[in-house]
Amino acid sequence: MTSTSCSAETSGCARSPSPSSRRPVPRPPRGGGGAPPSAHREPLIQIFISNRGRGPTATATWGLLAAWAIHDSEELVTMGGWLAGWLDRAGPRLRARFPQVPERVWDQVRVSPSQARIAIGAMGAVMAAAAASGARTGGRSRFYQPTLVGFGLQAGGHVAQAVVTRGYTPGVVTAPLVAAPFSLWAWRRLRASGVPRDGHAAVVGAALLLPITAAACHALARMLAPHRPR
Repeated sequence: MTSTSCSAETSGCARSPSPSSRRPVPRPPRGGGGAPPSAHREPLIQIFISNRGRGPTATATWGLLAAWAIHDSEELVTMGGWLAGWLDRAGPRLRARFPQVPERVWDQVRVSPSQARIAIGAMGAVMAAAAASGARTGGRSRFYQPTLVGFGLQAGGHVAQAVVTRGYTPGVVTAPLVAAPFSLWAWRRLRASGVPRDGHAAVVGAALLLPITAAACHALARMLAPHRPR
């Protein structure tokens, strides 16, 4: 049985539905303004899709900093004790073998443990900046790519130092085992990920960047920790 109600403003009567015939009205989600849930998930999906291509290059970019840390940890641990007596032991033999080298050059070769730590720290800042630049650009950075190539090429310098000195030199173990293999792997990783590469420009950039950066780091170390008069 239903009840009826009439009003003066209306021309007819409206039936009031029975409680059993009423249906619940769906309520919009809180704070959503009535938008369907999929509309709120869409930006997250788009972010995921846009970041998928960065995954493969992350190991090649931030991995550069990790590989450098492993390599220079060897130098940091061994350089202090090695430098303390190396020049005194090998100096006379090297002077006799290379008499054309001026004496001031041999003086510049001498590096104190504190200078070595400062120089390694400064180089670490450069490597971190290069890795960050590579990660930000998906490996396309013109700063990151020459740094990556230079990191691999400097392994040859470590091996050459060991040959010249006829013995161990700091970094000679991890240079061919970590630095060179990682640089080659990361370069191939960039190609597999479709990242544009310019090998010639990277080699030229590395040839310019490596000595300038190394000289600047050592100059900073000598300025902050000058040699004491002997």
